Amino acid sequence: MSSKYIVRQPIKDPGGKTLGHEILYHGENQAFSSDNQQASDFASADTIYSFLTQNSTTTLKGSLNFMTFTTTLLMKKTPRLFDKSELVIQINDSVIIHPLSMHFVNQFAKEGYKIAVNEFQFAPRYLALLDSIDYIKVNLQTTPEMAMHNIVEVARSMHKRCIVTNIETDSDYRKALMLKPDGLEGPYVAEKVSTRVHSSAYLQSSFFRLMVAVTKDEPDVDEIEQMISMDASLTYNLLKVANSAFFALRNRATTVHQAIMTLGLGQLKQWVYLLSASSGSEAAETGTEEFLKRSFMRASFCRELMKYAKNMPISQAEAYLMGMFSTLNHLVDAPLEEILEELPVSGVVKDALLRKEGRCGKLYELVLSYEAANWNGITALAEELGIPNQILTNVYFNCMEDVNVLWEQLSNPTAGQAPEGTPAAPETVS
Repeated sequence: MSSKYIVRQPIKDPGGKTLGHEILYHGENQAFSSDNQQASDFASADTIYSFLTQNSTTTLKGSLNFMTFTTTLLMKKTPRLFDKSELVIQINDSVIIHPLSMHFVNQFAKEGYKIAVNEFQFAPRYLALLDSIDYIKVNLQTTPEMAMHNIVEVARSMHKRCIVTNIETDSDYRKALMLKPDGLEGPYVAEKVSTRVHSSAYLQSSFFRLMVAVTKDEPDVDEIEQMISMDASLTYNLLKVANSAFFALRNRATTVHQAIMTLGLGQLKQWVYLLSASSGSEAAETGTEEFLKRSFMRASFCRELMKYAKNMPISQAEAYLMGMFSTLNHLVDAPLEEILEELPVSGVVKDALLRKEGRCGKLYELVLSYEAANWNGITALAEELGIPNQILTNVYFNCMEDVNVLWEQLSNPTAGQAPEGTPAAPETVS
């Protein structure tokens, strides 16, 4: 049986703002030319359906989710797991040529679901759908340039939103922007940040030393308290978080020490990076939020995968730092190699980040492969590291949920504030 994976990738507008996310999944066979292929489709759809049934109410909430549906998933009424305002039903050619599928697509459209067509073509079966669809997606790698221009013009004239996909390089990105689409998608888009922090002083801030301090196997609370106390913005943000609804306590934390005790070290080390990164004035630039969440996601994913990886030369804390520091060259306008020279991380972590060397390099490469939906790479690297491939999707979505919850508390700490005086035990997320 082939491996089944589910990945969530951002779709951004030309200005860098995130419009939504595409839910990519691997293991399906959408053809119906043989009984074996049909059986494979049903088996895969069962896997996807089962996972979404358990997870759609949490991990996929709060975003516009673009998801390609097979005939089997449509027959299972899988779109109804999602709120209409949070789902775009994507269909491709195998669905368009299947009469039963189109019946379901039209039914969902009448119910108010948005519809998107993958890899739009100038063919009668596609043109006949134009009245029913909301989004047209064009594959930059497989669609001739003239056809792309014509498709975007058709989309614009009929008030459809157009998304250019499979943008892999800076050259691809510039070519896509020339089309003036509504949305952009691909590995390069996911990584691109609208700006960098042009400040060498940022590198010297307490953030980096604090990150190392809180992720030690035996953190020194006094050292951590001293570091935070020396940074006004860190102190302010830490107190704001400690007194948020997430930690609804009878008595408010009024000192750095009280705030650290309220959060606990397990929670604190997951907040430090976001507290530091979001405190800078330039962190509010369009698109940066998605990027910061991605770097936090890498850190969490690296750490959690360490629970399954065999013969690793680093600790979970070091794996967390490896994932977090992998994005520093986007925050600081300097080469990653130069940045890492100033940070107290082990040589194997530096080798992993710079050259993907050693077993740490393979762990880092596995995380990058999962982000990019590189299905073959995911399977091969997981096997080499001794990680059961069947746990990857659940670990990935659990990490994503942690990141989303923590980010929400950071960006809106007073949301849902419990009444004053309401006691509650502080949560600890390790």
